[in-house]
Amino acid sequence: MDEPMIYTVEISENAAQMLVSHATFLGHISINAADELIQAFEDAASSLELLPKRCPFLTDENIPKNLYRYLIFEKRYMLIYKIIENVVYIDYVIDCRQDYGWLIK
Repeated sequence: MDEPMIYTVEISENAAQMLVSHATFLGHISINAADELIQAFEDAASSLELLPKRCPFLTDENIPKNLYRYLIFEKRYMLIYKIIENVVYIDYVIDCRQDYGWLIK
């Protein structure tokens, strides 16, 4: 039986800053909620080591077809990533309640 492929997950500086921004905002309301968001992100990112292709592609006419995938975590946050060979690059962490049209322009 073949061993499953293990992907390397890399988090961009931009994605890390976005996560910190979301956690900081939540932290003003609840430290526990901020901690839970960070833990949920870490869990979601780690899950991409084994099964990054399980998530759907982000589709929009302004995004190159079949480039970015997304994973929803903590009910309302979206982790946006691409896979190149055996590396998963997390580029964005978006709060789905906000307009993220800037991403596709």
